[in-house]
Amino acid sequence: MAMADLNDPKTYWWRNAVIYQVYVRSFADSDGDGIGDLPGITSRLPHLADLGVDALWITPFYTSPQHDHGYDVADYRDVDPLFGSLSDADDLVARAHELGLRVVVDLVPNHTSDQHEWFQAALAAGPGSPERGRYLFRDDVDGTPPNNWESVFGGPAWTQVDDGQWYLHLFDSTQPDLDWRNPEVPAMFEDVLRFWLDRGVDGFRVDVAHGLFKEASLRDQVVAEGGRASSGQVNTDHSMVSRDLKDEPMWDQPEVHDVYRAWHRVLDEAGPDRMAVAEAWTQTPESMAAFVRPDELDQAFNFAWLLADWSAESFATVITDTLSAVEPVGASPTWVLSNHDVVRHVTRYGGGAKGLARGRAATLAMLALPGSSYLYQGEELGLEQVDVAPEDRQDPSYLRTGEVGRDGCRVPIPWGGGEAPYAFGPGDGQPWIPQPADWASLTVDAQTGAEGSTLEFYRAALGARREFAWTAGEEVELLDLGTDVMAFRRGPVTVVLNCGEAAVELPAGELLLASGPVDGGKLPGDTAAWLR
Repeated sequence: MAMADLNDPKTYWWRNAVIYQVYVRSFADSDGDGIGDLPGITSRLPHLADLGVDALWITPFYTSPQHDHGYDVADYRDVDPLFGSLSDADDLVARAHELGLRVVVDLVPNHTSDQHEWFQAALAAGPGSPERGRYLFRDDVDGTPPNNWESVFGGPAWTQVDDGQWYLHLFDSTQPDLDWRNPEVPAMFEDVLRFWLDRGVDGFRVDVAHGLFKEASLRDQVVAEGGRASSGQVNTDHSMVSRDLKDEPMWDQPEVHDVYRAWHRVLDEAGPDRMAVAEAWTQTPESMAAFVRPDELDQAFNFAWLLADWSAESFATVITDTLSAVEPVGASPTWVLSNHDVVRHVTRYGGGAKGLARGRAATLAMLALPGSSYLYQGEELGLEQVDVAPEDRQDPSYLRTGEVGRDGCRVPIPWGGGEAPYAFGPGDGQPWIPQPADWASLTVDAQTGAEGSTLEFYRAALGARREFAWTAGEEVELLDLGTDVMAFRRGPVTVVLNCGEAAVELPAGELLLASGPVDGGKLPGDTAAWLR
């Protein structure tokens, strides 16, 4: 495939897209039960079109007992009644396409729900059966789990069933891991891909893309003296657990890449404009890039940008390392600051006025980089992490460990009005996770047309980005403007991000946009600007 083909925005739209993540339970409620749903999303699609994004990614809405809020799937080919129906899904896709928006849906291939028909059949069939061969069951030896692996959600990664066998679950005990060495498993998921492609979806976000295969021996993790086995995913402070991959039997096994080569062929059958993006927590930019080789997935989330410290050096290093990693495989990079699994970036950057200023500045720098930017719902409103009361927390990781989980970034977003539920739905009570009492000034209605509001800033930035996203090229030239300044030039645009406290002189050029006030040609601290 010639590189010129990859510059076609209609076919390879994702390469320079802005994709907005919709957490289905918390976006918009159509029926007044306090939980977001598909018709609610459809009703609010004009907001996304007005915002200026290119696509939306929707978290799982499939049939599910909701132990992990949809990431425990009982039927991959149907919609949970909590969220609507297949007809509602079709209506959503059709309306999005009318508005010029692409639709990416979440796919959860590492595990199913324990209510999936396969797992129920496995429990009924017993040890040694073909039904159990679809999952990772192991015999009991000494009354303890088969190895020392721990669940991402806390506690052992194994649960024992009545007949004595143990099954593996790297997440909640209601989410048994599939055995991807069983040919029935990849065959089923290829059928699932075709099912949703035939219904018009434009792409897939692949959950735990690095986790499908486990080392066949299922050996113990190598634990440092005085340490303990780890989940190998994300710590409670949302930093990656440090580990040596050659001593890691749980994640990032080489066989996973054969799966994505097969998926690439399925996507190509549906058309060159279909895509898939990996959620792959890997150790290095190079291991991330392995998922986006030309015959595998199209993109992988770049969590290095999300995890970077607030410093010019950290941001510059991530940019250099990311672009260097994806260039040899011809893939487009991705950039993300928040999602449904991590603390919102305004809070990570200090909260309050400082956190908001830094969040806007980091966003403006991110949007100027080549590749795709992924936004998380509510960040365009400047929402912070919410301190959810213990009695209102519902994250399974909290329920298993007692440690504060992800509920604080999943609070339903405010649309209008002066008190909860802020027009989230037709009801007048609090939604499934209560909203704060001080959000009236942060609603979409309150910020629309308000000079200096975060919403209007996002609209302006996304509008300006469209003018050069496909024409500025992929070359990024880092500039030296001082220790606390991260600056680069991409095509006609120069980007300056001041991570320090003192104002700095802006280089010559027309000021296109800034994340905060700019006075007399000097860029204040915690502020970014685009110049031409």
